[in-house]
Amino acid sequence: MKFNFHRGGKRDAHAGIGRILLRMRRLACLGGVAMLLAGCRLDMHIQPKYLPDEPSNFFDDGRSERPVVPGTVARGQLHTDELLYTGKENGVVADKFPFPMTRADLERGRERYNIYCTPCHDYTGGGQGMIVQRGFPSPPSFHLESLRKAPAGHFFEVITNGFGSMYSYASRVEPEDRWRIAAYIRALQLSQHATMQDVPENERANLAEKNSVKAPGQP
Repeated sequence: MKFNFHRGGKRDAHAGIGRILLRMRRLACLGGVAMLLAGCRLDMHIQPKYLPDEPSNFFDDGRSERPVVPGTVARGQLHTDELLYTGKENGVVADKFPFPMTRADLERGRERYNIYCTPCHDYTGGGQGMIVQRGFPSPPSFHLESLRKAPAGHFFEVITNGFGSMYSYASRVEPEDRWRIAAYIRALQLSQHATMQDVPENERANLAEKNSVKAPGQP
């Protein structure tokens, strides 16, 4: 690069050198960023770790996972509440819930029921879900007299342990959600067998008016 030092060439020379230095700084920054990104990518792809159930030559038993220390319980797994975790009290199936059921709990129970239960039990609990329509055996309707009188803990126990051709959902549904599903089943049972006496008094007139059938030609 040639610079003219006689007609403003000095200024041009300084400007040209400045541009060159600026480009060099930018290239250096880009190079540094590229090196950092390359290092992160290498660390993300090659990590000193064991995958689940991967064998190990370090331990005598050949497993990478270590057994639980005898006499210890993992945090959150100390199940001292018999009703909450078994559906029983003093070994007897209980007909009550381990915590108050709020509207939010029923909504959660409805959501879990729709996900896990409707394929067999359908949305009303009648036992005519989609897989039953495809030829699988029908489960008993929740509206049978025997199941309407069954204690709440019975439904928790069946969800936990399975029953007949139904397998256990314990690994899929947490204990609290099993109780919420049981509460929602109670709501389904009530919805199919409710009477006017179950309706709040201030709502009965509106409900009766909506359900009234008018004769033909009646205004």
